Amino acid sequence: MAYEIRIAGTDQHFPCDAGQNVLDAALKAGIEMPYSCRKGVCGNCAGAVAAGQVDSPPSEAKPAGQHLYCQCRPLSDLEIVPEAWHRFDPAARKTFAAKVFRNTLAADDVSVLQLRLPAGQRAKFKAGQYLQVALPDGTRRSYSMANPPHESDGLQLHIRHVAGGQFTRLVPHLKAGDTLQVELPFGNFELKEESTAPMLCVVGGTGFAPVKSLLDDLVKKGVKRPVTLVWGGRNRAGLYLLSAVDRWKKLLPGFRFLPALEDGADAQALEGFHGRVDDAVRQQFEALAGHEVYCCGSPAMVAAVRKACVDERGLDPHHFFSDVFVPGPAA
Repeated sequence: MAYEIRIAGTDQHFPCDAGQNVLDAALKAGIEMPYSCRKGVCGNCAGAVAAGQVDSPPSEAKPAGQHLYCQCRPLSDLEIVPEAWHRFDPAARKTFAAKVFRNTLAADDVSVLQLRLPAGQRAKFKAGQYLQVALPDGTRRSYSMANPPHESDGLQLHIRHVAGGQFTRLVPHLKAGDTLQVELPFGNFELKEESTAPMLCVVGGTGFAPVKSLLDDLVKKGVKRPVTLVWGGRNRAGLYLLSAVDRWKKLLPGFRFLPALEDGADAQALEGFHGRVDDAVRQQFEALAGHEVYCCGSPAMVAAVRKACVDERGLDPHHFFSDVFVPGPAA
């Protein structure tokens, strides 16, 4: 049995099977709404249900009066009120047999994997989006592209080694010429190109990858916006690609970099902040009204930064854009 889902105030509607969640049904129909983890953790897909009944599991990420579209399933026809939506072409997603070109251990627990697409093929994506790697058992893992869209003949992935991870345990053994099946693009963590607002980018660990894509895209397009990057890690080794930061210092007017490290000596050596990224934000900014914040990292880290920015520094919640990294199979 299929129910009809309507977007309030529009003539847009799509079918949703009884056992299907609202987000998956929308994406299948070519309607994209905000989302990230698709596992009920990040809260990015939260929206209202104006009419109808849903089965909506409890979640700490669910705001009062809203539902997580990636988790709720219809019990009747629905009218929904997403935070935003737009049409896209599901056929624009492509699957490639990408070959490993270079595999570099950038830190003790981070590999930078360079992939090359077959000759003559190009990947179309927006800065900040991610791909899915298909594993032999049929499961998938999601990784953000760290390269900007104009470098379309290849893909750069920053992969943190997760203990017991089905894919990450294989990554150190990948060598040049090995093939991975990848599909892209996914996600809507992307630059709001019409905006001139100052940008604050707050990342933890390999949450640096999608922001690298965003900032390299800014350089390519010659966009001039004030940008502050706060990159958190345990120690200096966790800031595994400082060469990219040095490049932005030269090419992005108004660019500021603040490392936030748990190791006090490393923080002092880099003239950074000793502590957590959310505390670094509190120290650096008395107010964030009129800013845009792009935040990538673990669910707890993103939640803490959101609280600091929105609840304590006056950021418009609609100007907080996040990509939450949740280990495990892609939903």
